[in-house]
Formats: sequence, structure tokens, C-alpha cells
Amino acid sequence: MHHSAKLDLMGEGVAQQPQGVPAGEQCRALLEISKSIATHRDPPALFHAVAQHLHQLVDFDYIGLTLPDAGRNAMHIHVLESSRPTEVKEGLEFSIDTTAHDVVWEQQKALVATSTEFESLFPGRAELLRTASIRSLCLLPLTTAQRRVGILGFGSMKEGAYNEADLEILQQLAAQVAVAVDNALNFRDAQMYEEQLSRERDRLQLLLKVTNALVSNLDLHKLLTEIAACLREVIPHDYTALALLDPATSEMRLNALDFPAGKGLIHEEMILPLEGSAAGEVVTTHKPLLVDASNSQRFQSPPARLAEAEGLKCACLLPLFTPARNLGVLALGSLTEGAFKQEDINLLSQVANQVSIAIENALAYREIAELKNELAEEKLYLEEEIRTEHNFEEVIGESVTLKRTLSKAETVAPTDSTVLLLGETGTGKEMIARAIHDLSRRRERTFVKVNCAAIPTGLLESELFGHEKGAFTGAIAQKVGRFELAHHGTLFLDEVGDIPLELQPKLLRVLQEREFERLGGTHTIRVDVRLVAATNRNLVQMVEEGFFRNDLYYRLNVFPIMIPPLRERTDDVPLLVRYFVQKYALRMNRRIETISTEEMEALTHYHWPGNVRELENLIERAVILSPGPELRVPVAELTQPSGAPSDLTLETVERNHIIQVLRETNGVVGGPQGAASRLGLKRTTLQSRMRKLSIPARGQ
Repeated sequence: MHHSAKLDLMGEGVAQQPQGVPAGEQCRALLEISKSIATHRDPPALFHAVAQHLHQLVDFDYIGLTLPDAGRNAMHIHVLESSRPTEVKEGLEFSIDTTAHDVVWEQQKALVATSTEFESLFPGRAELLRTASIRSLCLLPLTTAQRRVGILGFGSMKEGAYNEADLEILQQLAAQVAVAVDNALNFRDAQMYEEQLSRERDRLQLLLKVTNALVSNLDLHKLLTEIAACLREVIPHDYTALALLDPATSEMRLNALDFPAGKGLIHEEMILPLEGSAAGEVVTTHKPLLVDASNSQRFQSPPARLAEAEGLKCACLLPLFTPARNLGVLALGSLTEGAFKQEDINLLSQVANQVSIAIENALAYREIAELKNELAEEKLYLEEEIRTEHNFEEVIGESVTLKRTLSKAETVAPTDSTVLLLGETGTGKEMIARAIHDLSRRRERTFVKVNCAAIPTGLLESELFGHEKGAFTGAIAQKVGRFELAHHGTLFLDEVGDIPLELQPKLLRVLQEREFERLGGTHTIRVDVRLVAATNRNLVQMVEEGFFRNDLYYRLNVFPIMIPPLRERTDDVPLLVRYFVQKYALRMNRRIETISTEEMEALTHYHWPGNVRELENLIERAVILSPGPELRVPVAELTQPSGAPSDLTLETVERNHIIQVLRETNGVVGGPQGAASRLGLKRTTLQSRMRKLSIPARGQ
């Protein structure tokens, strides 16, 4: 055992130098080592660089750094460079209760030892050193002005490898290495602290993300999917499951699962028994449980065997409960062993507390929804009535005929199909068209209306398709047409039967190809428009007479809806009367409360050639004429004047008569009791007349 004086790096005062190594080479080697120490912060890289230069100065086969482990009252080899494989490896532990430790660490003295001294200096480790063929050791304390850092050790397979000169050089080296190692350890500690802060920040962000996911989801599947995505950012895992407890059966059901890499052996709606299962233990104890190779044999339930078959190596199960009840288990699994650390379990326990509250809210929401569904099923008929009134809130009436029409409109509304509304003037075709638009996916876009009969023939093309500047006399600016205005919306063409024959091909093109050019323009414009057309004319007859193109008719007649005239829905007259009385009384600041039975009977039995529009105008006039609370209807105006020409055409009379007979025969056309026989016509003749008069098959 020796303790040396300091070495003079300038070559003066050197007590002794290694045999065969000139002083100049020693200085150069030490300078190179100093450079390496100055340029390396990582201890392994530092030792690798130092070892390369040290071979010029000292004979050694092993060089190692031993650092104290205060928690275990021991020391560990942290970095080791060796010239051959050995059992002396990084991580090897040395007890501090040794003579060598007392000399080097406690007394801060250098120690040189040979194999004959190993037993007394390193009790319990001497045989390991001999097995590694180490015959000589040199141990030096690493100390800075601030603290003791560790021990620098050199080992050689030669006996007596280190002399006084070697010791002086190594002590000089140790002083430099101590500072470098201290800096490296401080840098490592700073990095570890920064990483710890970063992990803590990530985990706080995770809790915030989980909270946001919980407050925005009441559906358990969506809830689990978002939780799994949040957790994977901080705790990598492959499997997330939510199992809820059924108190009635004492079983758990796998309600939600997120396992992208799964084989399908574990699936939703699986039953998880409480007895003998990890989930059952967690629910019972209210404590998290880590299942891995060390304890997996305790659980031999069928789900445990399926998890093993799926390739899951470890799982973390968290209890879900509130003060009121046990809810179930949140489980995370991994295909990698040792995926979950204690700090992960602590974080997941916090997440589980949040999830418990969210699940209790979700279950309460589900129970309320189920009660609502039960109530809806019990009141199915009433719900259908309410739904019809809501969807067509502007349409007044409760008659079977009207409801049948509204049902057809409701059926076609969600589609983008063209609708053709047929019926007499004043029956409310525009109102039905608006209702179809409001029930469609285009409800948020524009509803554009064009009355083809109200626009002069020469201007209709410009109105529909627009025109360019200078397209005709008076076209002083570009104009956007109604088709462009209705892009992504609905275009209602009222009185489509009045479209001129020469304009019909262009209309057909835009319906089929969804493209057109403005009047006077060459640029093709593409549009996405849903068309609803309406007419009070007989388009079939117009096609036969050559006034309407048959291909355009077929394109418009995709889904025809016949709007019944008011005389065919007399049950709705009292409702309409009350509605219009309230409307105009409010507008005129009148208070009208009653109407005589006789006047209501007269209104109900009148044939209403002008339909709802005529009724509305009559009621408005009646409100004006009523000074008191009783409505005074000018009933005399409802009587057909003697000798005055009838408002009903022959075609209308014929159509009404055929409809009436079809209703009486329940829609049966042929046979001895059919409508054709009653009318004295052949079946084919009646069917032809029905097509011409646009009468549905059952007269509805």
C-alpha cells in the first residue's frame, strides 16, 4: 500500500517514471487524456477515450468506475472497460464493509494490491477477481473540492503490475477524472430532473385530456376509445377494456374494448366471473392490481386463459367505484413484459377515479334514455301523430287524405329525387314543397321558388339560367340565374306546365347533366340542385297534344304526389277556419271567439273551387266584416248564382266521379263489382282515363 506525491507535468521533480516510457511521451499522453476528459460528458464514452491513451502509460486489462449507492449501503461498478470477457461486469455490487473500502473511500488514500491480499481486502469477492485472472489492482479515490465522487480502479493480469511511478501518474489522472465524472453526474442528474419534470407535465396534460374526454362523452364506447388514445400518449399499451358489474348476477360484462392488435378471442359482451379472476379481486378489494409472470398463475379463469392466448404479457387493472356503488374495472394490457411501472399505476389510479364519475353519469344517462324509449313505445300511435304535425307544422289538417299525402312527402324528402306535385290551384303545393326541403339534407341551404306562369316567356330563360352582359338588349350586367342561386339547395318550379316548348330541352339538360350555360355565355356551369316541380295542368294530355316533351315529363315524374283538393278533405275545413280566424284576428287586433253552427256547416259543404286559398280569402273578409266576438261569414257568396256558369269543368266532374266510385269499390277496377262495371266502361278504357286524369290506382 502506497501513497504518492503529485507529478510535475513539466518534467521537473518527477520522482519516478514507468520503465521504458520517456517523460515526453508521458506528457503527451496526459495532455491527450486531458483533452478527452474535457470533451466527454458521458462516463462510458469518457472511459473508452481515456483507456485508449492510458495504455501508453500504464499496463492494465481492466478499468472501472465504482459509485456509491446510498440507498443500499453498497457500491456498484457503473462503467467497465476490459480487454477480455469476464464475470466482473457493470452493475456488480461491492459491500462497503471491507478493508479496501475503508482505505480508499473513508481514508481517501490510493491502494495498490496483489492477488495475495484480495482475500483480506475484498472478502466474498476474492474468488471472483481470481476467476477473472486479475492479479494486481490499483484503486484511487475520486474527490473534488465539493464532494467524494467514487473510486477509479485499474486491474491487471500480471502480478505486481503497479509501482510507485504508476501510482503518481494515476493519481494525477484521478484528479482530472474526478472533476469530469462529477460534471457528468451533475449533468445526468439535471437531465433526470428535466425528464422527471417532463413526465410530470405529460401526466398532468393526460389528466386534463382525460377530463375533457369524460365531460364530452356519455357513450361508453366513445368514452373508452378517447381514454385509450389519451393514455397511449403517456403509457404505451395495446389493450384497453371496460368491464362493468351487474349487481343482479354478480358478474361483470365487457362493455367496451379497444384492442387493435387482438385476435378476436376477447370480445365485447363477454361475461367475466368474479370468482377466481383478477377483475373480481380488484372489484372486491378496491385496489389496483398488476398481473404479470410473477402472479398470473393465481388466476385461472377462462378470461385469463384467453388473455394468455391473445399474447398479453402483463395487465394493470384499476377498480372503478363511487361511494354509492361498485362499478367495475378499467383494464390496460400490453404484449410486452414489464410494460407498467409503479408510477404508471399511480397515474392510472387517478384516471380511474375520474372515469368512475363519468361512468356513473353515463349509466344514469342510459337509464333515462331507456325510460324514454319505453315511454315512446307505449305511446307509439300518439308519437306518430306528433311527428307528422311537427314535420309539417305549416300544414293544417287531420284528414286521412291529407295525412296520406304528407306521408308520401315525408318518405321522399330525405332523398334527392325529383318530386312532381300535382293538384288544383290553391291546394298548397308550395307549402308541401317547402316542407320537403325542410326535411331534406339540404335544409340548411337555399330554397328558391320560380313561378313559371308569372314570368314572360322571353324572360324565363334568363330568370332560370341567368345571362351574360350584352346577351340581349337591356342586359347591362351579368345576372345569376335561379339554378345557380339554388346550388346545394332546392329549386321549386311552380306551374311547370307553362314552360315554353323551346326552353324545355335546356331544362331537361340541367336535370340530367347538372350543367348549363348562361344566356349569351359559353362557359359551362355545374350545379347540384334538388328539383321540386308543381302544376295544376294535365301533363299527360299536354304530352299527347305535343305541348310538353315526353322525356322531360318522365324526368319530372320520378315521384308524383297528388295534393287533394279541399272538397276531398272536408274534415279539415273547421281546423282551417279556426287557424285563419286566429291569424287575421291577431293581425287586425280583433277578438273573435265563436262561429255559428249553420255557417260552419255551410263552409264544410261548399265545394271550394279555389281550395284553401279561396277559404283563406273568405275568412279574411269575414274577420273584416265581424265587429263583435262572433265571426260573420258572407255565406251568400258561397251559393252558386242562378244561371251563372259552373266553375267545374267536365274534366273535373269526370275525375271526381271516378274517384268516388273507386273509393266505393275499395280501388277494385275490374270484375262484376269493380269500378269499370259500375261506370259502364271496359277495364282498359277506365285505366286509360285514370292515367289521363292523373288518378292513383286506388283513387286516393
